[in-house]
Amino acid sequence: MGSRMLDWSSCPAVERDPERVSGAWVFRGTRVPVAALFENLAADATVSEFVQWFPGVTLEQARAVLEHAGRSTLPPF
Repeated sequence: MGSRMLDWSSCPAVERDPERVSGAWVFRGTRVPVAALFENLAADATVSEFVQWFPGVTLEQARAVLEHAGRSTLPPF
């Protein structure tokens, strides 16, 4: 099963700057990598816990990232 990178450029909740966090996609206005959300969820954290642990990330941003990831992985109709 091949893994393909998601295109985060159309998700308004995230941004990328080559000068910050090694150019990783981060939650807009923070230095928190998007990957941290998925890593924490995989370790059984809740979205609410994640936003408590990572100040600056809002619940709305986390939900937008999850929705974007979900839409991006669905096969086209």
